[in-house]
Amino acid sequence: MGKRYCLTLDLKDEPQLIREYESWHKPENIWPEIPEGIREVGILEMQIYRWKNRMVMLLETVDDFDPEKDFKRLGKLSRQQDWEKLMDRYQEKLTGANEGDKWQIMNEIFNLSDCKHQIP
Repeated sequence: MGKRYCLTLDLKDEPQLIREYESWHKPENIWPEIPEGIREVGILEMQIYRWKNRMVMLLETVDDFDPEKDFKRLGKLSRQQDWEKLMDRYQEKLTGANEGDKWQIMNEIFNLSDCKHQIP
């Protein structure tokens, strides 16, 4: 079945930068090495959602995916460091995040699948 992760990050709250960020993530604009590398480290599916300047990323990964190890490995793949440098122009570190950490893994607090209540 794999694993699922939810991460969050803020963009700089500037409409022009947000439009540019979204443009870079369109299939025709993203560098081909970026999705190739994402898949290479065991990420099977990825979606990014945005509300104003807040983003949420959903990941589905292989069973043995290790965020600490595999995100580091991703960072060493072809053009990934250049991509991250480019994205730095648009992204803001969240309050309380460690230096150098951008996307933050969120803790699951509710899962409907865990609720076994019967509908009356």
